[in-house]
Amino acid sequence: MARVVVMYKTPKDPAAFDQHYFATHVGIAKRIPGLRKYEVSQGPVASPAGASGVHLVAVLHFDDMAAVGRAFSSDEGKAAVADVGTFATGGVDILMFDQREA
Repeated sequence: MARVVVMYKTPKDPAAFDQHYFATHVGIAKRIPGLRKYEVSQGPVASPAGASGVHLVAVLHFDDMAAVGRAFSSDEGKAAVADVGTFATGGVDILMFDQREA
């Protein structure tokens, strides 16, 4: 399995971020081809040292990295990426990787 982890940093207006994210962005992202599962953090995102500066974390599950590549080169994937720029005013970090059990 491959994962895409999207870490949204604290936005200028958290309420506006949440409204757009859950009312609009999730619907766009769930149409990405090959998406197997979509998880979103709940509550504050903390670090071992306390506050993290991250407002929300999304974890998208795909079969493999080739599926991730196909997903984000699709029209739906491009639309999801473009939408991020409309509401993620605090910035965003995106990580992609294959996952295995240790």
